[in-house]
Amino acid sequence: MISIRSLIFNIAFYANLIVQMILWTPFYFLAPRRTAWFVPKFWVRTSLWLQRKIALTKSEITGQQNLPTGSYILAPKHQSFWDAIAFLPDIPDALYILKRELTWIPFFGWYIAKMRMIPVDRGSRAKALKEVIRATKAEMARNSRQLIIYPEGTRRAPGAEPAYKYGIVELYSQLGVPVVPVAHMAGLYWPRRKFLRYPGTIKARYLPAIPAGLDKDEFMRRLIAETEAGCDALLIEAARAGNPPPLPPTAVKRLRELEGEATASQPQGMPR
Repeated sequence: MISIRSLIFNIAFYANLIVQMILWTPFYFLAPRRTAWFVPKFWVRTSLWLQRKIALTKSEITGQQNLPTGSYILAPKHQSFWDAIAFLPDIPDALYILKRELTWIPFFGWYIAKMRMIPVDRGSRAKALKEVIRATKAEMARNSRQLIIYPEGTRRAPGAEPAYKYGIVELYSQLGVPVVPVAHMAGLYWPRRKFLRYPGTIKARYLPAIPAGLDKDEFMRRLIAETEAGCDALLIEAARAGNPPPLPPTAVKRLRELEGEATASQPQGMPR
C-alpha cells in the first residue's frame, strides 16, 4: 500500500508543479517580484497538502518565533527534497544558491530568474564562494533577503555523522547576519534517492538564532552542536512514535550511540 500511495503522490507532485507553473505564468511574470512569491509558496503549500492526503505524511514546523526580522541565513539539515521546499512559506524573501545549469531549464529557469537567485558555475570553489558572497551582499543590502543554505552541502542520511563544510563559516563571517539552524528528520519519511514516502509526521524546528559577530570557530562549534542536538531529539521522537518509519542503518547506529551516552551519564547506583 505504501508503494501505491508513494507512486500516486509522486505523479501528483510533479503534475501539480507543471500545471501550476503554466497556469500562474501570466500573473507571476507581470506581478512585482515580492508579490509573485505567492506562486511558489502556494505550490509548496499544495504539495505538502497532497503529501498529507495521499502519502499520509504530515508536516509540522515549529519555532517560527526564532526567525529574526530582516536578513539572516537559514541553515537546515539536508536529507531530502522536502527540506528544499518546506520552509519557503515561512521566509519573506528567500535567496537560494544554485547551479547555473538549472537556469537553462524552460519555465523553471525563467521562474528562478524572476526571483533573482544566485547561480554559480562549476569549477573553482574559492572563486564561486567569492561570487556568492558578493551577490548575496548586494541582494541583502537591496532587499533584506534571507539566504537558505545547507551547511553539509549534499543530502545525507538521517543519523549520519556531521559533515559540515567551511562555506557556511565564510558566509557567516562576511555577511554579518545571524544564522538560524534548522533541525528535522525529513529523510525518514521522504528518503533521498527513493520514491517511497512513509506515513507519519515530519517534524522540523527553527532553533534560536546564532548571533552575528562570533569567532569563526565558536560559530561552527555552536552550529554543529545545536543542530545535531535538535536532530537527535527529533530522531528519538520519531523512533518512539506509534508507527515509526523504517530506520536506515545510520539512524539505528545513532540511536544506539545516544542510548549509550544516556546510560553512561546516569549516576552510579541509579536504576537503568
